[in-house]
Amino acid sequence: MREFASVAISVWLLAAPAPAPAQVPPFPAGFKTQTISTNGAEIFVRVGGHGPAVVLLHGYGETGDMWAPLAARLAPDHTVIVPDLRGMGLSSHPAGGYDKKTQAGDIGGVLHALKVDKVELVTHDIGNMVGYAFAAEQPERVTKFALLDAPLPGVGPWDEILKSPLLWHFRFGGPDMERLVKGRERIYLDRFWNEFSADPKRFDEASRRHYARLYALPGAMHSGFEQFKAFDRDVIDNRAFLAKGMLPMPVLAVGGEKSFGPMMAVVMRAAASNVQEVVIPHAGHWLMEENPAATVSVVADFLR
Repeated sequence: MREFASVAISVWLLAAPAPAPAQVPPFPAGFKTQTISTNGAEIFVRVGGHGPAVVLLHGYGETGDMWAPLAARLAPDHTVIVPDLRGMGLSSHPAGGYDKKTQAGDIGGVLHALKVDKVELVTHDIGNMVGYAFAAEQPERVTKFALLDAPLPGVGPWDEILKSPLLWHFRFGGPDMERLVKGRERIYLDRFWNEFSADPKRFDEASRRHYARLYALPGAMHSGFEQFKAFDRDVIDNRAFLAKGMLPMPVLAVGGEKSFGPMMAVVMRAAASNVQEVVIPHAGHWLMEENPAATVSVVADFLR
């Protein structure tokens, strides 16, 4: 992903990133948690706030916990819904269903259980892919869509993006690979947090310990590998979505300066007709850890 860092930066938001937190930020008081059975999975969900609904979808190497600072900003005027994707965090680990179209069905089931119709979407990494499948299948339900720093399988310059040697993990998986990382989950995850950061120190030790514990739970690494294994299926599904037309809702394409940068908007202009581009300075892929103040600000402004 670093090959995109040399592209000229289009928007500068803050002169310097905010200080790194000493611990994983908690969700605001008043947020409730529940587990919703849907679509063959048990989806752990955090819900809080008041107003129009916004769904926050995390990616690989993290869980819904990553969104706590944004949830705090949005809760005064939004109902904030934060699931853990299937196979990650405190959600269940089904044997299958890791294609993003099926996981979009998980989100639909969560919203049905919560009696929510229209939503705004904010997504990162694998969450982008799940969010895109949801928005492409049910565009009438999504009023705004912000995507943070990750490509979409089969969309735009996907084939060129795959050539990056940093993305070898897309094809890493299977029983032997699972044996290699068993008991070494922190070593494997540190590779992502270090190599995809502008400054690895920005992804603090408390967060690393927190997520490493969750990814060491039984079945968690297998489920993570399955997320990437499903990309070939996702390419087929996404190209079918594209054949039906562009996303109609306003889209915010957010890239990290030292990661996807303006390439995030290039990807989304291949899939949506109304795309706004933002690049977060002093950040790589982990926008909510490396420059949370700027990231929260641009997302909140877009949703407002």
